[in-house]
Amino acid sequence: MDATRYSLVNGINVGILLAARDAISKAPKSARFTWRVHSDWIRGSHVRSQVNRFFGLGSEQGRLRQFHYHTDHPEVCAAEDNGATPVELVLVALAGCLIASIAAVASRRDIRLYEVSARIQGEMDVQGVLGIDPGVRNGFDAVTVHLTIDASATDPEIAALVAQAKKRSAVFDILSTSTDVRVRVDPGSDPAIQQS
Repeated sequence: MDATRYSLVNGINVGILLAARDAISKAPKSARFTWRVHSDWIRGSHVRSQVNRFFGLGSEQGRLRQFHYHTDHPEVCAAEDNGATPVELVLVALAGCLIASIAAVASRRDIRLYEVSARIQGEMDVQGVLGIDPGVRNGFDAVTVHLTIDASATDPEIAALVAQAKKRSAVFDILSTSTDVRVRVDPGSDPAIQQS
């Protein structure tokens, strides 16, 4: 396939996207990615995290630059409000992943996007987090996504686009299905995560 024969659709080079998909389908081992975050406690509930290197396509990969994120809790939660709460970042990740998936699927279907926005809310009962009631879940009870999409497509085409984007969104999958999360305490630092 000639990846250069396609132009950008919604900011996505469909030719390169399809060529990458084709290459990975021919070398399935290259499809295994390991994403990494290194986080350090600052004080209170303030945590600084950095994202830089990852493993994918069979080797270590670098980024153009390192990204830094701060999480904290608001003052009403006895914190200093140095950043969004971790659960808010989960909602940010869901919005970013769903909208990116919508853009990719729309581009493959030659649907022009003029506007895509998401308003997301996650509902939770903090009695679980605070240890007040062990029967209350610590995480979200429900997450609601409100999408606004203006595109060169009919309502049924937009509904099909969103349905396919949900199937392709990694963060939607993480939130809507069980994920095996393992926590261990290591002596010292992990050199694979420490790389910058």
